[in-house]
Amino acid sequence: MELNVTNSPFNEAQSEQLNQVFSKLTKEQKIWLSGYLTASVNTQQASNQTDLPISTVNTNVPSPKTRAITILFGSETGNAQGLAETLENKLKEHHFEVNLSSMEDFKTKDLKKVEDLFIITATHGEGEPPDNAITFHEFIHSRKAPKLNDLRYSVLALGDESYEYFCQTGRDFDKKLEELGAKKLHPRVDCDLDFDEPAEKWMEDIINELAEETGQKQEEYDAVNTEKTSATQKYSRTNPYEAEVLENINLSGRGSNKEVRHIELSLEGFTESFEPGDCIGIFPKNDPEIVEKLINILVWDPEEEIVINDNQDKLKLKDALENHFEITKLTKSILTKAAEIFNNGVLSEKVKKERWIYGYVEGRDFIDLINDFPPEDLEPGALYKILRKLPAREYSIASSYEATPDEVHLTIGAVRYNANERDRKGVCSVQFAERIEPGDTVPIYLKKNPNFKFPKSDETPVIMIGPGTGVAPFRAYVQDKEELGINNKAWLFFGEQYFTTDFLYQTEWQSWLKDGVLNKLSLAFSRESDEKVYVQHRIEENSKEFYEWIEQGAAIYVCGDEKNMAKDVHQAILKVVQTEGHYNEEEAEAFLTQLKKEKRYQRDIY
Repeated sequence: MELNVTNSPFNEAQSEQLNQVFSKLTKEQKIWLSGYLTASVNTQQASNQTDLPISTVNTNVPSPKTRAITILFGSETGNAQGLAETLENKLKEHHFEVNLSSMEDFKTKDLKKVEDLFIITATHGEGEPPDNAITFHEFIHSRKAPKLNDLRYSVLALGDESYEYFCQTGRDFDKKLEELGAKKLHPRVDCDLDFDEPAEKWMEDIINELAEETGQKQEEYDAVNTEKTSATQKYSRTNPYEAEVLENINLSGRGSNKEVRHIELSLEGFTESFEPGDCIGIFPKNDPEIVEKLINILVWDPEEEIVINDNQDKLKLKDALENHFEITKLTKSILTKAAEIFNNGVLSEKVKKERWIYGYVEGRDFIDLINDFPPEDLEPGALYKILRKLPAREYSIASSYEATPDEVHLTIGAVRYNANERDRKGVCSVQFAERIEPGDTVPIYLKKNPNFKFPKSDETPVIMIGPGTGVAPFRAYVQDKEELGINNKAWLFFGEQYFTTDFLYQTEWQSWLKDGVLNKLSLAFSRESDEKVYVQHRIEENSKEFYEWIEQGAAIYVCGDEKNMAKDVHQAILKVVQTEGHYNEEEAEAFLTQLKKEKRYQRDIY
């Protein structure tokens, strides 16, 4: 990583000089220099404290760790990779030797040589490993996996408690490594959507255990690291940026069955750039009507101050229910905790059956739980023991930084449906649809997505498949393409219900097609005829040309619904490869797996 004025406390001239020096240093020289600077800072601080004898100053630099550390990540949207990179940086600051790798890039034959292994992985779909963890997951569960009696390890698992197979991939790795003889350096930690604090605690615990073995002391690094953190502080999940809403426009035409909002947010003063494929996370608020209904059912005082977490932080009840707790979604954890606190015998019996739990939580919220299983003497202060923190919602960026650096655009479909005899609303999407206007502000953060990145080469054709709001990152890419003058071929597959009411960004696509920025546009409107037509049908109709693009080196991108669209599109692409490439199904799957490894088949599905 090169130093510059945005990621370091140095000015442009200093950054340039330091980069020139660093580029010529060996690994050993960099380690020595790091230790020298640490000692120098400590000595200078001590010399300024005239009441302390110089003999109390410790200028010794810890020697490098002898055991080699390997960090492997399995990441779908970038969270696991980001945490893995954070752990790598923390370990290197403590002078440990670290090898960081995605699971797909790690050579499995080297596993026997690893001494300390830290795995950070998400879980995809119904308990499946992320795409870039599949090969390693299969290897470690195969007969080829070696005995690992000399290996120490720990696993950080990311997931979503609302899914049945919560953190399953992390649990798989943890169980299998133990079966292969490896020893746990630290117990596995399973993280829900709000993963920042438990992940940070896991890292601290690991580093403390390693440092204790080598006689290192955490306080030797605190002053240096505190200075560095303050110098490079930026907006994040834990320090969100308040973005002003510039525009909030309904893209759907009159008579549409849907409501899709085009949102423009100001980034004035944000300072960080983004790329097509990246996301914006938004911290939403619960609907005040739902909050009021819940308070009335329980006959509580909305102004009462309650504890909201283990740190004993407090908020007024109404504020806590609007801004802190998730109340519109149930999970297995919520039901089991409620069974312990509600003192409702029926619920206590029901939660003993796991199958019942996953049937019940579907399409129900906390109000349903209260109505169906009335609690006995439930106090507002017990809520934090039952409910999880309201998680951020992440949306693909729909604009190019090159085109509009001081603002970011999002494409948000309002979620409304009826389930279990009650109308339901998406927390964040309907907040934008019904309660947010230009001039309001929303807390946001930028999330990089290293697994959904577009080429900036004239030689790489791009095939984009994005029905509905899945078209958002492709609007960002084509804007980028136009601004940067990238002359590669681009083909968009877009689908929705009706041409006249649901063709999102219609005039822009048609203009780009006319100007040659977009070379081909294939549309599928499912309600225009008796026979429903979707994007996967358009892929099969264009089978020959689709495969020709692949042979020319095209990269394929898919964005949108995971449950149906992504699976159907994958099958359509598989069929194209089989038909045009004359492969059997197994060979075609291997072909697509190779495309994934080459970053020529990337998906952002949700």
